[in-house]
Amino acid sequence: MPRSRAFTQVDVFSTTPYLGNPVAVVLDGTELTEQDMRRLARWTNLSETTFVLPPTTTAADYRLRIFNPGGELPFAGHPTLGSARAWLDDGGEPRHADRVVQECGAGLVTVRRSGEILSFAAPPVIRDGALDDEHVDQIVTAFGIEHDQVIAHQWVDNGPGWSVVQLATAEEVLAIEPDLARIPTAMVGAIGAYPEGSEYAFEMRTFAPGAGVPEDPVCGSMHASVAQWLTTTGAVPTTYRVSQGTRVGRAGTVEITTDPDGTIWVGGATVGYIRGTITL
Repeated sequence: MPRSRAFTQVDVFSTTPYLGNPVAVVLDGTELTEQDMRRLARWTNLSETTFVLPPTTTAADYRLRIFNPGGELPFAGHPTLGSARAWLDDGGEPRHADRVVQECGAGLVTVRRSGEILSFAAPPVIRDGALDDEHVDQIVTAFGIEHDQVIAHQWVDNGPGWSVVQLATAEEVLAIEPDLARIPTAMVGAIGAYPEGSEYAFEMRTFAPGAGVPEDPVCGSMHASVAQWLTTTGAVPTTYRVSQGTRVGRAGTVEITTDPDGTIWVGGATVGYIRGTITL
């Protein structure tokens, strides 16, 4: 029987209202079927819609199911931060004052608190290594770029299936005009550097036609796994900032920090702008 449930829509990864990446959060997902969740995710038509549930382990504060218009994801970055913000704003009390522990399909994910800024610990990748030539060819063709513009490439899959190509400059990344019909099942990103001394170290773009999201405004999971890759190569400092969303009218800022033990944290602003109820 449908009933009223607490609902929040949170803007993630931007300090400017409505220029980040929104996530819809149903704060009580109990008694909902997977079909119910899928239907709502298609209806909201956001990059992700999430459902908060009781945890199955005492190590977690809550359990989260994450859906995009194409189906369920084991993990995603901006929904993790946005859902933690919604849960805290709704009166959630974490077991530890300085952090929230989320249970999801990818396991336990720790979210660190610092005012309005929340950061998640990057989960381990499930696939890494260089892309095969055929996959690179498909990406290059779809992006409308030349092979020699790709200075590096990698599988950076922490659940959604991500791969990434690195271009030399942010300008080249911003210039991509993708033909996603050529890579209809892909989950792929592009990253390129800004000149030294710029406000941001990199510009990132992520394309997810395989999940029903042509271009994700700001993608936390991609930033997490790309940071894990780039830090292992020594290509980035332990702390840096990335811009994303420029080409889709957003102003995302992602903060990457690395602890001495190697843990990578992906953080940004999180603000709930829509609060109320939803009937499900």
